[in-house]
Amino acid sequence: MTQSYSVKLTSLSSKGGCGCKIGPADLSEVIRTLPPAEKNPNLLVGLDTSDDAGVYKLTDELAIVQTVDFFTPIVDDPYSFGQIAAANALSDIYAMGGKPLTALNIVAFPISVLEKEILADIMRGAGDKVKEAGATLVGGHSIDDKEPKFGLAVTGTIHPDKVRTNAGAKPTDKLILTKPIGVGILTTSIKRGLLTAEEIDRVTKVMATLNKKAAEVMESYNVHACTDVTGFGLLGHASEMAKGSNTTIHINRDQVPVLPRVKELAEQGVIPGGTKNNFAHLEGDVTFASRLDELDQLILCDAVTSGGLLISVEGEQADALLQELVDAGVEAAIIGEVTEESPGHIFVG
Repeated sequence: MTQSYSVKLTSLSSKGGCGCKIGPADLSEVIRTLPPAEKNPNLLVGLDTSDDAGVYKLTDELAIVQTVDFFTPIVDDPYSFGQIAAANALSDIYAMGGKPLTALNIVAFPISVLEKEILADIMRGAGDKVKEAGATLVGGHSIDDKEPKFGLAVTGTIHPDKVRTNAGAKPTDKLILTKPIGVGILTTSIKRGLLTAEEIDRVTKVMATLNKKAAEVMESYNVHACTDVTGFGLLGHASEMAKGSNTTIHINRDQVPVLPRVKELAEQGVIPGGTKNNFAHLEGDVTFASRLDELDQLILCDAVTSGGLLISVEGEQADALLQELVDAGVEAAIIGEVTEESPGHIFVG
């Protein structure tokens, strides 16, 4: 981490990380008013399935993957904030099965109010994470803004025949999640001063970890669909997968990895607004087992920042993929399966 500063970054924004996204219900209303996109045979992935990134075919052997992601501070340490923001943006490329190639910084910063060294540390953290991903930082854009925001626009490459979307899940697939959830509740707790230094380091490490290893490992398996879990929460992104694939998703709550103290803090009322919005938006799309109380349900909808990959893999290969992920140091778990009896719906038991 970097030196201490007089200002806590999380105090400068009303919402942090991917929790500052426009909610799925409001966003859907806006998108519905837009005219249909012009058909382009080279556009392999666009707006149709709420996917993680766009994919545009250049040749029969090469396509580009494009994404952009930025948000307000999620932790107080500037270097860590830069790392997390970069890991989060790069994750969309990995979710599509691509390899990141170049990145552009997106900066909004109160340059006349905060120390310039804070911005330098944010950008240094992002730069180190871009380098770890094997990508190249090629520039960016900045504005003077009273609320700090940072992120990346990322371009990656992929073979047109190897694109993985969130809309290809098949019945009998198993679902693997590659990072624990509960990030939104814990980072809200950071703003309220409820976590120890060790607990902050733990959640920071989860968010700053690239999905690179998970993406590389899954290349050798029959992965039918993939998405990364971010602001709409585990169930929000699983719902997009179920609807896009016209399948049913079953999730076992007991198998979902959750970071320590999440339930305890939720019981104390630490529930981010984005998490509540996700929960409300999913009404009618999710059926919860009676044994799960409302806090259990909210945790599964928790607004994640820089979460893991949700992988829908051929059922017979799931155990082997899980073992290889774990051997590679990925905090992965099999959390459910795909069926077809109620297309577009999620059952949580």
